[in-house]
Amino acid sequence: MPTLPIRAYALLSIAAALLTIGLKSGAYLSTNSVGLLSDAAESVVNLIAALAVFWAITYAALPPDAEHPYGHSKAEYFSSGLESALILVAAVSIAWAALDRLQQPQPLAELGLGLGLSVVASLINGGVGWVLWRAGQQLRSVTLQADAVHLFTDVWTSVGVILGLFLVQLTGWVVLDPLIALGVAANIAWAGFQMLQKTLSALLDRALPDNEQKLIIDTLRTYRERGVEFHALRTRTAGVRRFVSFHLLVPGAWTIQQGHDLSEEIEAAIVAVLPNTMITTHLEPLEDPASWADLGLDRVNRVS
Repeated sequence: MPTLPIRAYALLSIAAALLTIGLKSGAYLSTNSVGLLSDAAESVVNLIAALAVFWAITYAALPPDAEHPYGHSKAEYFSSGLESALILVAAVSIAWAALDRLQQPQPLAELGLGLGLSVVASLINGGVGWVLWRAGQQLRSVTLQADAVHLFTDVWTSVGVILGLFLVQLTGWVVLDPLIALGVAANIAWAGFQMLQKTLSALLDRALPDNEQKLIIDTLRTYRERGVEFHALRTRTAGVRRFVSFHLLVPGAWTIQQGHDLSEEIEAAIVAVLPNTMITTHLEPLEDPASWADLGLDRVNRVS
């Protein structure tokens, strides 16, 4: 498990972005390569995204209040959405510069130094991306995972640029430089589009993953031996928080206290297997036919 606070990972991402901007800018200035310029431009995007990640994680950690009774965890999706948009903007900018250079090829210089600086920057991004990905999975932070994906994309971009410029150095075909940049732009655009899809899906309150829903159902089934049933399970996620609701059907002869105590016990059991989960239960009598009729997902428009 991560030993650092979640904001520390955002600060690590900011530091990596600043360092790689310096290295990749030096690589571009020493070579005049539009491919390396595109790589440096993506690092600027990384910095803006890292700053957005820091804000989102800080805001998402705020506790629920009167205006936000379900918490602020969806703020993380604003960050990943912004990062997706920035990636697409960077892709367009890189493609524009590459097309201009394709029409007016220019000789490259000091490729050895430029490639060396780019390799160092890629190693930094790869290492930080790996750390962020593990932390994002363990902390269930969509923002850290999105930032890690962005850094991995940057690494593959750099690898493509480095290999391409190595071919330029071997063959002298300077036209390969803008062609490489166009390939980088296409790769970045695809990554941005995928991230945007994932963000929009989460904002639409998608259900929890199948494996997590199975944990909930398996937990609920262990209580059937007490003569109770459940149905109308609904789940959703918002950042690091999970939301679960279901109907708990108990014998009509039970007291309110008995039903309440069992609900509390079941909720604690679910939280034990799925931490950071907010659970809402609806108690109904087993014997009432209306309890079994109320299974639809759209309860707002249900006809009584």
